[in-house]
Amino acid sequence: MRFDVVDPDPTARARALAQRHGTGVLHDVELLQLHLARSGQVDGVGRARALIDRFGGLAGVLAADPAELARHLALDTILDLKLARETAVRLAAAKLIDRQLLTSFWQVAEYLKTLMVGLPREEFWVLFLDRKNQLLASERLGVGTIDHAPVYPREVMRRALELNASALILAHNHPSGDPQPSRPDIEMTKALIDAGKALNLTIHDHMIVGAGEVKSLRAVGLI
Repeated sequence: MRFDVVDPDPTARARALAQRHGTGVLHDVELLQLHLARSGQVDGVGRARALIDRFGGLAGVLAADPAELARHLALDTILDLKLARETAVRLAAAKLIDRQLLTSFWQVAEYLKTLMVGLPREEFWVLFLDRKNQLLASERLGVGTIDHAPVYPREVMRRALELNASALILAHNHPSGDPQPSRPDIEMTKALIDAGKALNLTIHDHMIVGAGEVKSLRAVGLI
């Protein structure tokens, strides 16, 4: 059990805790303040709290638009945060390599959460699979607004053929935090399934990422 106390140098205290007990004991605010301190940010703890409040959590800070972050942080600090997020995404993606993704739902879900939780706008991604249902590529094919991302079936199919893919897993996020599929989500999925059939491409699933939860359209019987 931890007991937080007032400390004249909270950054030094957070660093000492991490060195003594490991980084897992740190709160999100402490993790962020240490990132900010390493970039020379003044008032790291106060700024960390303000950023987490502004963007709705640590994931939101790391995923925020750089232009929006630039209103609060120096460019070097923003780069450090983006590097931290990219490292996390690549580590999550590495767990999918050489896996049969149809039997690795939780690994796929964790990857998608790392990739999308906290994003300020909807993004549409496709995981392209080979004949063994192993990952060929994961690509963003659309960026939209807070509640809509454009999806062009012709572009999705064209890219699948370029990669010699045999199957796809579709994914997008809901910045509102609610992963429940909307009617447009369902209709778009059906359009992509129909387009895929003409090219002998299978749509295995469409996964929607909310605030820490991933909803599978296949699991709820919508595919």
